[in-house]
Amino acid sequence: LSMLSRRLIGRSLSHTEISQANAELTDAVERWGTRDLSGEQIQYLFVDGVNFDMRLHGSVGKVPVLAVIGVTVQGHKLVLGLQAGDKESAASWRELFRDLKDRGLDGSRITLGVMDGLSGLEGVFKEEFPRSRVQRCQVHVSRNVLAKVPHKLKAAVAEDLRTIFYASCRDKALQAAQDFQVRWAKELPSAAACLARSLESCLTFHHFPVEQWISLRTTNIIERLNKEFKRRTRPMEIVAGESSCYKLLAFISLKMELQWRGTPIGRGRLALPFLKNFTQES
Repeated sequence: LSMLSRRLIGRSLSHTEISQANAELTDAVERWGTRDLSGEQIQYLFVDGVNFDMRLHGSVGKVPVLAVIGVTVQGHKLVLGLQAGDKESAASWRELFRDLKDRGLDGSRITLGVMDGLSGLEGVFKEEFPRSRVQRCQVHVSRNVLAKVPHKLKAAVAEDLRTIFYASCRDKALQAAQDFQVRWAKELPSAAACLARSLESCLTFHHFPVEQWISLRTTNIIERLNKEFKRRTRPMEIVAGESSCYKLLAFISLKMELQWRGTPIGRGRLALPFLKNFTQES
């Protein structure tokens, strides 16, 4: 640290300065994590959990961190909350959702939650945001269906799933799903039943503006955040405790928000002139 500070600012930092900087950093992260959300017009939530190898009480274990991304009515993405908790636990998700509402999130504005079908999550989400719908990630559902399909039939089944999920309207999607059942229910009953159980939740995005469909049909938005979490923490191998982990994830989240500013969901065409000007000026 002494060598690094000399290269960056021309002198070594004292222990007092390092301690003060760390305290200020901790305070800033805490303020970010508890900030007032009442001024944010959030309409969609993307939710997921990610595991980290973390050192706690002298041993190393996997600790899940729950994450929530909010999308405003203007299409801008914000990391609303990060919280340690069991991603398979309905109680953990309920605690996180209630914390967001305690911080000012207007639950009556939430019209959609995008998630991957974690146990208990959908039920809790609907209870905490009763005016919302749920979109189950099509990628996760496809994987679950294909896991029940013999290798020689996977390509054919995958193509039929794409016909359903990428239909131009809900009626065509439902017709394609009916055709899927006719074609595969007898030969692949487990796969057909798996799709039938998730079909309605997979097609929820049809109730929203068509220009947003590409963003709403999967959990890709929050998966990319989780992938960035993993990429940035991979060199560390083991995160040194919950506090250190949270600080790091908070900074990664803020950096991602800066990257997202130029690409609001459903506004891709509007963002292109900005990107063109930026590349020309560069």
